[in-house]
Amino acid sequence: MLWTATLVNRAGGFVVIFLTIYLTTQRGFSAGAAGLVIGLYGVGGAIGVTAGGHLADRWGRRPTALLSLFSSCAVLLALGLARGPAQIMGAALLLGAATEAARPALGAMIADIVPAADRMRAFGTYYWAINLGFAVSAAAAGFAAKAGYFTLFAADAATTAAAGLLVLWRIRETRPPLVEKTESGGVAAVLKDRVFLGFVACNLLIALVMLQHQSMLPLAMVDDGLSSETFGVVIALNGVLIVAGQMLVTRVLTRRRPSYVMPVSVVVVGLGFGLTAFAHTPLLYAATIVVWTAGEMLNAPSTAALLAGLSPVSMRGRYQGFFSLSWQSASFLAPTLGGLVRDRLSNTALWLGCLGVGLAAAAWSLATASARERRVAVLTQREVDRIKL
Repeated sequence: MLWTATLVNRAGGFVVIFLTIYLTTQRGFSAGAAGLVIGLYGVGGAIGVTAGGHLADRWGRRPTALLSLFSSCAVLLALGLARGPAQIMGAALLLGAATEAARPALGAMIADIVPAADRMRAFGTYYWAINLGFAVSAAAAGFAAKAGYFTLFAADAATTAAAGLLVLWRIRETRPPLVEKTESGGVAAVLKDRVFLGFVACNLLIALVMLQHQSMLPLAMVDDGLSSETFGVVIALNGVLIVAGQMLVTRVLTRRRPSYVMPVSVVVVGLGFGLTAFAHTPLLYAATIVVWTAGEMLNAPSTAALLAGLSPVSMRGRYQGFFSLSWQSASFLAPTLGGLVRDRLSNTALWLGCLGVGLAAAAWSLATASARERRVAVLTQREVDRIKL
């Protein structure tokens, strides 16, 4: 049911995909200003995942997810109705907070109900649902926008509400009883975990590269004279490839060590975005998407399994939330820095810079792999002992 609710929500996730194009073509924002709005979504998301992680451990996974989903519906409609720059920026900030608060709760749910040995496969399946929904929404949104951009906001709100109703109707609380009784500290306890902090910092670099597809990639395609419909179809290839190949990739990865899959995946992601510097036609853009999508398929389940393995059972929500801060920080930094590089230098400099950042992240990940494996082994043994008791 968690898989189904995620699929329903993501299949209608039109707004974030087309927000940059909406702002620049309908509201007269410059590329830099549009990047700032996307960045404010990221700032709100940072607030949301921090609060959501704390609530998931203290209040429960299910009520946190429900609060996030239903509040997102209202904010989506408010953003669609906003007209002035200040209103749009404020609504984007609130949308980030509301939407992303569910991320730690959902990740903790999966870690709660799936044994360590099966988590790579479980997170691969969950990731598959996310991208099946993304493929549907990306392909449909470009055509739905012809009926008016507010249609995208309304449809996104409706599918988010439907996902919330599924969680309310069919999903029960998964938080282990131990979490309810254990006082284990807050952010200060997480900040003492150097192995985990290194893992989060490395993921921040990866996210800075990967999130360029939401903000700067559509603008690069517009610069080359391609329409929003073309962007929607081409970017949908990302979801289609993951839907077609993720389960096979995940099956192969179950025999690999996640700590060493991660650096390989980052090299492939960096290469794919770097090649975008030489793409100017739909076919060439599609080819670059094939490359970085292959890296994404390797990265997502291995990173999620590592996150679950590095999270103490009594602090899963907070660890999930703190890790999500790397994505939310990148949600602000990626479009903001990407817009600055694009405006002041060029698209070519932006994409080659992505290649450099990707190679640096891969080197960092490889250098710290053995420390992550040792920490996962210790925490896995503790969880086994807890279950026995």
